[in-house]
Parts: sequence; structure tokens; C-alpha cells
Amino acid sequence: MAKGKKYYVVWVGNEPGIYDSWEACQLQIKGYPQARYKSFKSLEEAKEAYSQGTAPFSKKSKSVSVSERTGIVWKSISVDAACSGNPGLMEYRAVDTKSKDQIFHQGPFEDGTNNIGEFLALVHALAFLKKKGMDTYPIYTDSRTALAWVRNKKVKTTLVRNRKNEQLFELMERAILWLKKNTYSNPIMKWDTEKWGEIPADFGRK
Repeated sequence: MAKGKKYYVVWVGNEPGIYDSWEACQLQIKGYPQARYKSFKSLEEAKEAYSQGTAPFSKKSKSVSVSERTGIVWKSISVDAACSGNPGLMEYRAVDTKSKDQIFHQGPFEDGTNNIGEFLALVHALAFLKKKGMDTYPIYTDSRTALAWVRNKKVKTTLVRNRKNEQLFELMERAILWLKKNTYSNPIMKWDTEKWGEIPADFGRK
């Protein structure tokens, strides 16, 4: 019996993306350190997995050491937020993961929260990379909450809207609208603070 067609997602490789043949996938991962990829039975499944930014290792990667499997993807950007108080003055930024060169910075905003800053930083990064034509460039965040908000295209905050934070709420509404109107392929990956220390975009105020 002939095998069904498979689609291959490459999260980390020469050219991250979705490929419709094993041969094309191999060209992206062969000889590439810490390559991350997986096969899927349908294009829809592949697109969903790629858009979520989850990057499991293929079963074919058993020879890769544990240290390599948990290695940092340096060719990426990292985002973070800082908030003095809860709520309080909040700001967020993105940096090059390896060099820590700042890519963008926003704030401070009055009467904000760290979760809101992390969310806005992620959406800002997605919009920034899309505008630059870098649709597959990975993004690191250390916020599970922000990851969930981006994935669900919905902000769940208990922050009360007021005159001071009106701008923040407008930015959140714009961010949600952007997520609903746009698609993206950038892997959004969780920064492992326990293993790697603070995320490169950290403001150093802990």
C-alpha cells in the first residue's frame, strides 16, 4: 500500500518553513546543528504546528545530545517587559538574542502590567518581522501568559481601564485586531530561564 503524503515542518534549519517532501526537508536540516523538524499527515496540521511555534525534535534526532536539544537558537529575537508596581509604569522591548542589540523599545506607559507588556511586545515583534519580510524568524518570550494570549487572540486581564492607561487599552485592541487580520509563521518559543538565565531582553530590575 502506498504511503500517504506527508508535510514537513522545519522550525530550526537553513530555511525554516513547511516542505512537501522529505528530500526538501533534508536540504534544510542536514548538517545543521540543533535542527528541529517533524512530519505531519496534512498541510493543515503542519501549518497549525508551525504557527504555534512548538518545536519538538523528530524521532530521527535521537543521536542529538540533550545539551543540543535544549540549546538556544541564537538567530532569533527576544522580547520582554518590565513593570514598576502592579499596576505601574510599564515598558517593553525586543533585542537580538545573541548580541542583545535593541531592536525596538516602547514606553513607559502608565498604570500597566507586566503581562500586558509581554503580550504587546510579542505582537509588536510579529508585526515588525512581517513588515521586514522575515516571516519565519523565531521569537523568544519567557511569558506563558503572553503566549496564550497571542495564541487565543484574546487578552484576559483584570486591569481596570482608566484615563491613565487608555493608551495601553487602545494598543491592546490594535494588537488583537492585527492578530485576527494577519497570519504569521514565526516560531514563538518559550525561553528556559531555569537553564539559560534571564532572557536577553530582560531589563535587569529583579
